[in-house]
Amino acid sequence: MPILVSTLTDSTLAVGMIAAIWGMGLYLPQMFTANFAERLTYKKPFLMVLSSFGERLPYLIIGLVVFMLAVASPTLTLVLFFLFLGIAAFSAGAGVPAWYDMIAKVIPVQRRGLWAGLGSGLGAMMGIVGAIFVGRILDVYPYPNNFALLFVLAFVFVMISWVGLALNREPPSEIVKEPVSQMQYLRRLPAILHGNENYRRYFITRSVVQFGAMASGFFIVYGSERFALDGTEIGLLTAILIGSQAVMGVVWGLVGDRLGHKMVLTGAAFAMAVAALVAVWAPTAEWLYVTFFMMGAFFAADWVSSLNIILEFCEPEDRPTYIGLTNTLLAPSIILAPLIGGWLATAVGYPGLMITAAVIALIGGVMFLFWVREPRATTP
Repeated sequence: MPILVSTLTDSTLAVGMIAAIWGMGLYLPQMFTANFAERLTYKKPFLMVLSSFGERLPYLIIGLVVFMLAVASPTLTLVLFFLFLGIAAFSAGAGVPAWYDMIAKVIPVQRRGLWAGLGSGLGAMMGIVGAIFVGRILDVYPYPNNFALLFVLAFVFVMISWVGLALNREPPSEIVKEPVSQMQYLRRLPAILHGNENYRRYFITRSVVQFGAMASGFFIVYGSERFALDGTEIGLLTAILIGSQAVMGVVWGLVGDRLGHKMVLTGAAFAMAVAALVAVWAPTAEWLYVTFFMMGAFFAADWVSSLNIILEFCEPEDRPTYIGLTNTLLAPSIILAPLIGGWLATAVGYPGLMITAAVIALIGGVMFLFWVREPRATTP
């Protein structure tokens, strides 16, 4: 996506908007759908409808837009790209409280890390093959057909994943909360932050780490400009990124199950700091392999533990609320971080961006290590 956007516009801010729009769509709706999710005895029917038309169909539409308009109307293509990316992100975010409550009902706390790690790991291993084809498609097919084809193929595979969702067997929720108005529900939320000190510390620390990750969307663009990467090299870096997520997803899952998800998120913050420092000091393009491996380790840890740890701060009937509250309140930092990254890239250059991000990520790692307490030791 960053490479596609860079072909449509020279703006580094537009590249940062990819992560900002995705973060806004993914995180903002959750606090407003958590109240609805807590009243559902079964979550899957709601997820089936939302994830088909809202979350997956936009990738097909983006592919068609790129195919028909990218050359003739790049600005319109860029606008439509962001629009449908936002629809996909909003739909995914709206379903997260119900989705993770469904997961928590069938997978015990001692196995959630392994479940998340294996799920992301196996998918990422399959994605390594896809990454190889990414490079070949970018090189063999002319622009914009190459990018259009990639989005259409992405739609095909995410629809296969939708079949997997349909095959889930969900037990009914043991406790279903009584309906309350959205305003009544929202008025209860500040008490959660006020009354749960360790959860509040986690939220503040994770916000810091999000700003430490503000350079992640610029690694591939920086590498392309500095080392003149071709399609094959971009595909190789993508394969390393996905391969790292595959391997580290399983590793982080085992660590999270045995030592707690706080330890995983601590390691993720330090991995992002290393990724940024290696990128800025890399003497050759091969050093970017380390950057993309560490970035993959960060993404894997975030997938394995960022939601699983939230489930351990609260009682079962409050899980959708805690998930929705956390992710919605994190939205400002997730949205602002890549935009600030784009501004820094313009104001002080990519090296200044990378060093700033590394320092912030290191601070977040130290906060996780010494300030946040392992919730399994403090929550019944």
